[in-house]
Amino acid sequence: MSISAPLAPVLVPYHIAIIMDGNNRYGKANDLGKGEGHVAGKDALDPIVEYCLDAGIEVLTVFAFSSENWQRPPSEVALLMHLLALTINQQMPRMQKYRIRLRFIGDRSQLTADLQELMADAEAKTAHFDAMSLVIAISYGGQWDIAHAAQQLAQQVQDGQLRAEDIDKNMLGQYVQLADEPAVDMLIRTGGEYRLSNFLLWQSAYAELFFTQTLWPNFEIAELKAMVAEFGQRQRRFGKTSEQIETQIS
Repeated sequence: MSISAPLAPVLVPYHIAIIMDGNNRYGKANDLGKGEGHVAGKDALDPIVEYCLDAGIEVLTVFAFSSENWQRPPSEVALLMHLLALTINQQMPRMQKYRIRLRFIGDRSQLTADLQELMADAEAKTAHFDAMSLVIAISYGGQWDIAHAAQQLAQQVQDGQLRAEDIDKNMLGQYVQLADEPAVDMLIRTGGEYRLSNFLLWQSAYAELFFTQTLWPNFEIAELKAMVAEFGQRQRRFGKTSEQIETQIS
């Protein structure tokens, strides 16, 4: 993995989020054994992380396992948990060598104690790295995230530490996952589906959306690079008019 000069800041999103969809369909299309599509998907992540690091992307968040995925067959869930642990162990030397911070978001209460310990250890060992953040969403759902934030604020109101009328979107935004990271600028979904599937709903309020028919194991740097180039050409108005944005630029 090389670290080259970042692209011009105006052209590069600070935070890219990816819904890595299509592993099972990739496995079936290529006559792979049961679960081998997920193995291929795990291996597809490394070059994407490499590109983001080289391009100057500050945060890459990937959707590894949703809160709804617990409904999948127990054998598939067990395989995904095994692959997550394997990914953490394999990634740690890379994270340490290239000073990438590894983080996890989601409801950890349903994970095994061993996996929770592995995640916490990886986070602690990479917490001081500042080249880039790689965030893995595991047992995560956007609705859970917002509800969890609301619960924390409600507890403060109940304890008399906060007035309900003081709560606004800015305050709530301080309690969702990744509140200390830039909002999602660019959200990508592979696999040909056109939905967010409960992923980073709050954080992606103004994200530029990109959908591709490419199955995740086939998703390569060239396609991501083309998307980033298109991102740089889009006008992000955040509720303003085009004329206002153009005036600000000039």
